[in-house]
Amino acid sequence: EYSCEYGSLKFYALCGVGGVLSCGLTHTAVVPLDLVKCRMQVDPQKYKSIFNGFSVTVKEDGVRGLAKGWAPTFIGYSMQGLCKFGFYEVFKILYGNMLGEENAYLWRTSLYLAASASAEFFADIALAPMEAAKVRIQTQPGYANTLRQAVPKMFGEEGIWAFYKGVAPLWMRQIPYTMMKFACFERTVEALYKYVVPKPRSECTKAEQLVVTFIAGYIAGVFCAIVSHPADSVVSVLNKEKGSSASQVLMRLGFKGVWKGLFARIIMIGTLTALQWFIYDSVKVYFRLPRPPPPEMPESLKKKLGLTE
Repeated sequence: EYSCEYGSLKFYALCGVGGVLSCGLTHTAVVPLDLVKCRMQVDPQKYKSIFNGFSVTVKEDGVRGLAKGWAPTFIGYSMQGLCKFGFYEVFKILYGNMLGEENAYLWRTSLYLAASASAEFFADIALAPMEAAKVRIQTQPGYANTLRQAVPKMFGEEGIWAFYKGVAPLWMRQIPYTMMKFACFERTVEALYKYVVPKPRSECTKAEQLVVTFIAGYIAGVFCAIVSHPADSVVSVLNKEKGSSASQVLMRLGFKGVWKGLFARIIMIGTLTALQWFIYDSVKVYFRLPRPPPPEMPESLKKKLGLTE
């Protein structure tokens, strides 16, 4: 029935492929919205709202201007997806085995949080260079129009540090986001099958299972956007300005400033997260990977708690 064993090297490799497709394709598809969001955060006087941002960008750069930064977005988020989803499966199984079956069930939310935070730590190191290039291309007029122009220029001006100076703010933004994305998704899937879907997952068709995946992904995405938005605002401003630190940018933006562009980000991240989970799960279905059902209480624990006869 399955093409490989759960937790085997082939399993992790194909999960990584699913991550590349789910993150690379979705982030590239929303480049125009991401471009406007970054510009609203960096220059709110000029780009006052989503619609105003789109019209100003099209007026100045033409429709092609909306695709600025697509190459670093595709490469960067493909690398990030590979590490995020691939390592999540690795750490989930590793930490689960360390805890043992009963504790892995009782502490499953903490398990999801720890596994996703560990995976994202490495994923951001893979993403940082391309994210730095993307923000320069999108928010600094005349700096560079393509990745090929941006990389040598950045390296010439600031050396290798130019590509990694945003890694700490990236961790600030992405680790809480990913912890929410995975833990909220896993628990939402569990709740949907328990309280909403009228039959067990084993009786659902593959298509029905993917619909549940999409809905759970969207719910998780809305929470993700809210949790990570202030740090996202800081990253956008930080990559535009030379010599500023994250704390200086935070002080200058203030409480109100860090929430600029939140509505655009909720729409973007909600849709993005739902599509990512949908693509990732579809890849698992296509390659016939083992997809364990939502966790159930182990029999040994039921006995200990006196829930069985």
